Amino acid sequence: MAFLSTINIVGSGLTAQQLRLDIVGENVTNSTTTRTENDGGAYRRKVVVFESVAGKDAFRQAMAKAAYGLAPSAGYSTTGGVRVAQIVEDPSELRLVYDPTHPDANEDGYVEMPNVDMVKEITDAMAATQAYSANVTMFNTLKTVIADGLQIGR
Repeated sequence: MAFLSTINIVGSGLTAQQLRLDIVGENVTNSTTTRTENDGGAYRRKVVVFESVAGKDAFRQAMAKAAYGLAPSAGYSTTGGVRVAQIVEDPSELRLVYDPTHPDANEDGYVEMPNVDMVKEITDAMAATQAYSANVTMFNTLKTVIADGLQIGR
């Protein structure tokens, strides 16, 4: 049943990349938002921070167990994968745009605009899409391996 842990690992990657795409969408949507609910300031770009989740045993230990005939799942308490550690705000400075007619302009006529750079967002979205696609490919490969394994028993 080792393939079930592989499905969990691939699923964690799919979930993480979906959240990353959601955050990119939020950033793009708020690229001109000059007020937020909490503090009233301009929107700050958000970034997803991933964290590796490893099984209890290291790869070397798992290989040693397999070489000496021990049960492959012995000693494992968790499956590997990835998880979202946190979503942080980008600390880079907000852009100042001169627009004295804007309702959020300061006394000098400047408006604080979000620190969202569309080139960064498009690049991040493309990277997340590629990673998501790689996870889908891995899942499809796993399905093929499982189906072929079941054919051996016939």
